[in-house]
Amino acid sequence: MIEGYLDVRGHRSWYRVRGELTAERTPVVICHGGPGSTSDYVWPIAELARDGRGTVVYDQLGNGRSDHLPEAPAEFWTVELFQDELVALTEHLGIAGRYAVVGQSWGGMLAMEHAIRQPPGLRSIVVADSPASIPLWVREANRLRAQLPPDVQQTLLRHEAAGTTDDPEYEAACRVFYLRHVCRIDPFPPLLQATFDAMASDPTVYATMNGPSEFHVVGTISDWDITEELGRITVPTLLVSGRYDEATPVVVQPVKDGIPGSEWVVFENSSHTPHLEEPERFLDVVGDFLRRHD
Repeated sequence: MIEGYLDVRGHRSWYRVRGELTAERTPVVICHGGPGSTSDYVWPIAELARDGRGTVVYDQLGNGRSDHLPEAPAEFWTVELFQDELVALTEHLGIAGRYAVVGQSWGGMLAMEHAIRQPPGLRSIVVADSPASIPLWVREANRLRAQLPPDVQQTLLRHEAAGTTDDPEYEAACRVFYLRHVCRIDPFPPLLQATFDAMASDPTVYATMNGPSEFHVVGTISDWDITEELGRITVPTLLVSGRYDEATPVVVQPVKDGIPGSEWVVFENSSHTPHLEEPERFLDVVGDFLRRHD
């Protein structure tokens, strides 16, 4: 493994490479969620290197081991910034001519945005637990939220109305939702907990672009919707979701319908993190897809 930094608009983004990027099999760039998460919890996906391919994880700018910019204005944090970062990473590593992207949650949104631009070196994408429309995502999240115990719902509403979403009581109520629809392993796996801890220590990107929680999206991506552009994705595409995922079938079906020839695999014992909840099957399913399109 090697680690390093690349320049993105005058700031440093951290990455780690596992395996050989020059191997026969197509290298894979793994995009973490958020926006505003870290790569810790997607590190197990780098085990795709067991197929003999190089894998790359990175902390998107503003997060984890990359430069933090808490004073940056809200307009700095855009989808285009993270698209530029992804392109810069492939160029920096010398794989821009041949690579695949595996994106989880927000990372899958980035993967789709990237594929819509039709970069010539992109061979395939895996979109894990991701929407093509945030308004649709929010509607479904609120439907799931309405199934929470009444006292939990009341706690969420009270703090959202008061603007006290940083209160530990609000965070505890959110965790009830997360244990149902984000990761059903209790306690959370250490790598996932490390990501949540990192986000809590610097919520700049998540709070600006998303909002205080998975289901209360009031940030700058609240109106993001690429449903009508999905037909421009021409590379082989695998969609992944969990049976109990906050990315519900209602959220994923328009993605399946919009991307020509896309495949969709549902993990029956998972929520939003099948790569943690059913890790071996995830690696088998994604590994098989990547091998078919090397």
